[in-house]
Amino acid sequence: MEHLTFDYPAQRAVTTRAHVGVVGSGDLEVLLSPVTQDGALSAHVVVRTSVDGYSHIWKSVLDRFFTRYDGAAQIEINDFGATPGVVALRLAEAVEAAEQGGDA
Repeated sequence: MEHLTFDYPAQRAVTTRAHVGVVGSGDLEVLLSPVTQDGALSAHVVVRTSVDGYSHIWKSVLDRFFTRYDGAAQIEINDFGATPGVVALRLAEAVEAAEQGGDA
């Protein structure tokens, strides 16, 4: 089990929580929450994955995602071997759910 953390600059505060996906065979869940600390806006991502040794892939997927997404949020990703495409899809779903007012 690997535990990874990433931080990205953000431009706007996220105000709503979202939860998408499930942890199961080959899938993952994303939990997106507003940042609770005061100060500079940033996105903090915590990844818990059952697959060790792929931190460079996680960084690439998240770097790409955060070139388009500017929300200050706490994001937790619980992974059970999802592909990069599924990760990108779940992140997009979490953002959409948060912008529509809550859990998907």
